[in-house]
Amino acid sequence: INLMKVLMISRGTLYTSPGGDTVQLEMTATHLRDLGVEVDIYSDGMDVDYEKYNLLHFFNITRPDNIICHIKKKIPYVVSTVFVDYSEYDKLKRKGISGLLFKLLTASQIEYAKAIARFLIGRDTIKSSYFLFHGQFKSVIRVAENAKMLLPNSHSEYDRFQKALGRKFRYQKVVNAINPDVFNSKVKPDNRFKDHMLSVGRIEGLKNQLNVIKAIINTNYQLTIIGKPSLNQKSYYEECLRVAEGHGNIHFIEKQLKHYELVTIYKAARVHVLASWFETTGLVSLEAAMMDCNIVLTRKGDTEEYFQNMAYYCDPDDVLSIKNAITQAYTNPVDPRLKEVISENFTWSNAARQTFNAYRSVLGD
Repeated sequence: INLMKVLMISRGTLYTSPGGDTVQLEMTATHLRDLGVEVDIYSDGMDVDYEKYNLLHFFNITRPDNIICHIKKKIPYVVSTVFVDYSEYDKLKRKGISGLLFKLLTASQIEYAKAIARFLIGRDTIKSSYFLFHGQFKSVIRVAENAKMLLPNSHSEYDRFQKALGRKFRYQKVVNAINPDVFNSKVKPDNRFKDHMLSVGRIEGLKNQLNVIKAIINTNYQLTIIGKPSLNQKSYYEECLRVAEGHGNIHFIEKQLKHYELVTIYKAARVHVLASWFETTGLVSLEAAMMDCNIVLTRKGDTEEYFQNMAYYCDPDDVLSIKNAITQAYTNPVDPRLKEVISENFTWSNAARQTFNAYRSVLGD
C-alpha cells in the first residue's frame, strides 16, 4: 500500500468533554502524519465518503454505538479499545436513583443505561438500531469480532477485555504516552506551585478528588486541583468546595489548562495524585512523572503495568490509605528510573510507530 488513508472516529463528546482519549487520538494522528499516513478525524454529523479510506480507526469500545453505525461498510477497521470498567464506582458510590439502579445491573447493563440516559437528556444521540435493540454487551462483541485488530494501551487492558467478553481477539499493545517536545528538562517551574500536591483531571466522583481533599485538609501540604467539573456532576464539585472551604491549603483551578501551561506547574510541584476508582494508565500521571513529580496512583485498572514499583499506590475508598501514600510520595526522593522508562517507551512517536505497524499488518492480510 503506497498511500495509507485512515479515518479516526471516536465518541461524539470528544471535544465538548475532552479527556485522555482526546489527547491520545490527536497525538496519534499528528505522529502518524509524520510517518506519511493521511489521517482525517471524524466529528459528529460529518458526511463520510468511506471509499476514500483504506482503514477506519475507532477509539473507545465502551461506546460501541459510536462505532457500529460506521462498520456496515466493507472497510477494514482497528479499535483502540480504551476499555474502562467504572462499575465498582457506579455500584458503590453513585447517589440517587441511578445509584440504586446500578446496584442491580451488570457492568454492561450500566453502560447501556448511561447511553440511554445521555440520549434522553439530549447530551448524546443513539446512532444505531443494533445498539438500541441488542444492548451494550452484544454491541461490544460485534465491534470486537469484526475488527481486524484491537489496540489496547496495555496487556492488562486486553486481559480484562477478553475476560469480560469471554473470548480471545487479535491484538497489539499501543502505549499511552507523553509529548517530549512539551514535557522535557528545559521547562522553567511556576514557583507559585512550589512543592504542591497536584491533582489534574475532570472533577467527578470517579476521579475521587473529594477523598484526596479529605486526606489533605488537616495537613501542612498545599493541594491544587486542576480541572473542570464533569457536566453531570456539579453537585460532586460543590461538595468538594464545601469540604475544602476554610482550609487555606486547598486550591482549585477550575478549567482545563493547555499542556504548555500545565507543564510549568508540574515542574514546580512535588507530588501528583490520581486516586481514581479506575484508570487505564492515567496520562496525567505520565506527564507529571516526566516533570519530576512523585506519583500517587490507584491500583484499580492497568496502572501497575506502566508504573510498576516506581509509584505509590492507594485504595480510592480509604482516606487513610490515600494520606499514607501521599506522605510517602512527599517525603521520598524522586525515583529517576521512572523518567527513563517513560522517555524510552511512552512517547507519542513510539505510539504512532506501533499503530503504523498494526495498520501495515492489517492491510497486508
